Amino acid sequence: MLYPVMNETRSLIDLSGIWRVQVEKQNEAIDPAKPLKDPFLIAVPGSIDDQVIDETIRKHVGNFWYETEMMIPISLMDERKVLRFASVTHEAVVYINGIKAAHHIGGFTPFEIDIDSLVHAGKNDLKVCVSNILDESTLPCGFYQEKNGRPSVTPRFDFYNYCGIHRPVKLYTTKKTYIDDIVIHYEYHGGVTTVRPEVSITGNYDTIKLKIWDEDNQLIAQSSDVEQPLVISETRLWQPLDAYLYRLEVSLFDKELLIDTYTEEFGVRTIQIKQNKVYINDKEFYFKGFGKHEDFPVLGKGYNGAVANLDKNLMKWLGANSFRTSHYPYSEEEMRLADREGIVVIDEVPGVGLFTNFHVDVNLNNNKKNTWETLRTHENHHKVIQELIERDKNHACVVVWAIANEPASHQEGARAYFKPLVELAKALDHQKRPIVIPNIVNASPELDQAAELVDILCLNRYYGWYIEHGDLDSAMIGLRQEIEKWHEKYPDKPIMFSEFGADTISGLHSLYRTPYSEEFQIDFYKANFEVLDALDYVVGEHLWNFADFATAANIRRIDGNKKGIFTRDRRPKSIAFEIKKRWEAR
Repeated sequence: MLYPVMNETRSLIDLSGIWRVQVEKQNEAIDPAKPLKDPFLIAVPGSIDDQVIDETIRKHVGNFWYETEMMIPISLMDERKVLRFASVTHEAVVYINGIKAAHHIGGFTPFEIDIDSLVHAGKNDLKVCVSNILDESTLPCGFYQEKNGRPSVTPRFDFYNYCGIHRPVKLYTTKKTYIDDIVIHYEYHGGVTTVRPEVSITGNYDTIKLKIWDEDNQLIAQSSDVEQPLVISETRLWQPLDAYLYRLEVSLFDKELLIDTYTEEFGVRTIQIKQNKVYINDKEFYFKGFGKHEDFPVLGKGYNGAVANLDKNLMKWLGANSFRTSHYPYSEEEMRLADREGIVVIDEVPGVGLFTNFHVDVNLNNNKKNTWETLRTHENHHKVIQELIERDKNHACVVVWAIANEPASHQEGARAYFKPLVELAKALDHQKRPIVIPNIVNASPELDQAAELVDILCLNRYYGWYIEHGDLDSAMIGLRQEIEKWHEKYPDKPIMFSEFGADTISGLHSLYRTPYSEEFQIDFYKANFEVLDALDYVVGEHLWNFADFATAANIRRIDGNKKGIFTRDRRPKSIAFEIKKRWEAR
């Protein structure tokens, strides 16, 4: 799937702005052919939840109806018109002029609709029925039930279940003959890169021209035959924190007339795992960074370019080189930014909540049901992997795919569930990037059934917080013992710490360095770092979390999860300056 752009052959209209929204009440039918009766106003992109004051709207479980006017200029009527939603969380049914146009399940990947047969010149009515319901078939997973006569969803994950049109809505046009997709295959050897683009085209054309441009806008390779490879003779590699991007321009012609053109940026880099190390461009790579969330006051999960840019600058200021899109794909704009800035990304599907009876306390004795006999996520899990790889396949920043987070991989049936998903991701990805499934503490080396399937062992561990709370000496003994067991069982696999952290209240200080204080957060990380630094097969550290974030109400959550290095509005806690010293020296 190509990112929507405006160029010589394509028009682009942004439908962001203030939309009208109405809650669908129980036993109420909303007619998509009629105007909404009693709407309130919501900004798009943005979450509904934090824009409203009415608590009944914020707590509503079910459907929200969005409505806006879509203006189609007469000049575009002869063009192919495509309506594209970058993210609607979690389920969307789209109506145009009262007619059902599309249905999409999955809140974090784009979908698009050819709307030529549904629209006319001038004003068109656009409605989107958006559902925030999660159950045992969706990703993320939730527990759906009727509670006190009303629908209720209990999330099986530790972040707020924001609902809305979270990313841009755009209308773009092409001619009837158009470039549908581009896959950039390349091979790099000894400074020379051979590029073999795979171009999907709909319609008829006479000739095709392919050109590669460098960052100085110099034409360095060209061809008029998709079967003829393009050669970059003196390749400058895309390096972590030192990005270099080439541009592949594909153009279709009818005789001399340009029909369609599209330019896809790409970077050249290699990824290899050998002898429990990760190599990017044949250089050993150590992950320094974070698990993050798309989360900010007022916006909720709504995309905002200024926030994404600030986060990128804060990560670079700290000396970070990577992040994981926990626990869902992030916006396309953030991925393009990571490409441009050389930030390495572990790209994760919304495969979170795959643990029946999971809750924040990680109660080891609360596993009464077998997850893999209970959940019905198989179909959606295949779908989210396919949609993510289709979207992000050409990004240089993406070096690893994460196909789940903290599943019940210690329960019988986990291997049978994940094996076909790992095989699917490998088959879909033309670069065959490594696969990970970040591991929960319940899934110990003795019990885990998924570790043999992955390329890097990613461990989410909270020794000193959820285990041996506050007793860092005892906690670090247990932590080291567990890591050594993993290494003994899988000596050739790299081990990465994909989550570790401690809730910390900004401004809370303690002479005794007690938990929740900024002093304890510093002690916590220093103790963990001592263990990680002593083990040369550990290939990275992703702190949990980059910034504080909103969660559902929970006895352990006071105004959200406070494990951030920054507050939710991006003010640094004391630990930020300690992390900066460590990462700049490493």
